[in-house]
Amino acid sequence: MAQKITIEPVTRVEGHGKVTIHLDSKMNVQQTRLHIVEFRGFERFVQGRPYWEAPVLVQRLCGICPVSHHLAAAKALDVIVGAGTGKGLTATGEKMRRLMHYGQMFQSHALHFFHLSSPDFLLGYDADPAIRNVVGVAQKFPELATQGVLMRKFGQEVINFTAGKKIHGTGAIPGGINKNLSIEERDFLLKGDDPMNVDKMIEWAGDAVNLFKDYYMQNREFVDNFAHFPSNHLSLVREDGALDFYHGVMRAVDSEGNRVLDDVDYQDYYKHIEEEVKNWSYMKFPYMKHLGKDKGWYRVGPLARLNCCDFIPTPKAQKEFEAFRAHTNGKPNNYCLHTHWARLIELLHSAEVIKELLEDPDLQKDDLVVKGKKGNEGVGLIEAPRGTLFHHYKINDDDQITMANLIVSTTNNNEPMNRSVNMVSKNMMTGKAVITEPMKNAVEVAIRAYDPCLSCATHALGKMPLDIKLYGPDDEELDHYKS
Repeated sequence: MAQKITIEPVTRVEGHGKVTIHLDSKMNVQQTRLHIVEFRGFERFVQGRPYWEAPVLVQRLCGICPVSHHLAAAKALDVIVGAGTGKGLTATGEKMRRLMHYGQMFQSHALHFFHLSSPDFLLGYDADPAIRNVVGVAQKFPELATQGVLMRKFGQEVINFTAGKKIHGTGAIPGGINKNLSIEERDFLLKGDDPMNVDKMIEWAGDAVNLFKDYYMQNREFVDNFAHFPSNHLSLVREDGALDFYHGVMRAVDSEGNRVLDDVDYQDYYKHIEEEVKNWSYMKFPYMKHLGKDKGWYRVGPLARLNCCDFIPTPKAQKEFEAFRAHTNGKPNNYCLHTHWARLIELLHSAEVIKELLEDPDLQKDDLVVKGKKGNEGVGLIEAPRGTLFHHYKINDDDQITMANLIVSTTNNNEPMNRSVNMVSKNMMTGKAVITEPMKNAVEVAIRAYDPCLSCATHALGKMPLDIKLYGPDDEELDHYKS
């Protein structure tokens, strides 16, 4: 007898989703799907609003990564107000934004690893679900759990001082920033009481990288065989090929490291990226046009960024990057769970960049905003914690937004997440007489590796479908309307 397994909700991720797994009568996995079951229509909500409201409005997509949306929208509006494609800002404006963004990367990566993913590594993906959570980690590894909390707190303080609030701040405006960093704020982050200072954050981030490497050495067979499949990888890189979360050109490589997008201007992203719609998910499926739907899909995020860049421009993270790349002999790394390794290297890099920026006197200057010749269209790209984030806006002569297109990091990862779910389901469940809770959690482990933000990623193409049924007192269907 055929069987359908539903995992709902997917736990320890941001947002709401479910997985359906169909098995035949011999318990062979036939079909798997990751369904995103919530809808957020911000692309329509912002239409008609004054363009300068966009950076504050669109960040309401999410309470976990609002800075990413705030800055991607601001970068798009920089183009509209004539401040260039990110290079036209004042030194203070760009560096304050970078500090805000690297604070966001630091806190988000700390949150994901220590709070959401570490229970699977530290306690085991097959541990009792009653303890396989952040509370269980705190009970068994209290010092590590404390570090995770304080690291996220430090990142939130960086955001607070640069954006004006820890969540949904207002620091970035079209053409620049609305505040600088005071000496008191700088010294709090740079020289604060132990452990709340940037040097301690660098130390702890390095310890976190070593924690995952130690886990990997003890569980190498499991990690390497968990969900390993070839894919394309896409990210921004700095013009010299360095890892850069804030600005750069679009680069994509295939599973062998060949360039399939060669450092293109992201203002032209729509010439290279297409989105497919499927009727079983509110998330779209992006792919590179010139490769087509079947071969053009790609991964974004920490794994993709470390596969696309040539080097990391901070010393401690660069050393870890060299070890990471050596593991695959310089070829792209296609191991799903190695995303955590890449994420923790980025955590270390973020802490190093934060220290560099805090020591830069440009952050105390008062030249904050640039404006030039106004246009009616702009694109802003940024590397959010979960991967490349696209914001594209058009405005009319009355300064109202007429079009908004957002391709969110998790949307970019839709196809690889579905492939990971399929591979793990087949490896764990095929031919098994009984489907156990640990088997189902292994599927969630695959999803969690991408750190998906499902609430960010759900947008509709055209009209939302409307399906209304009217039932009488005896439960008979009286009328049915479907748009």
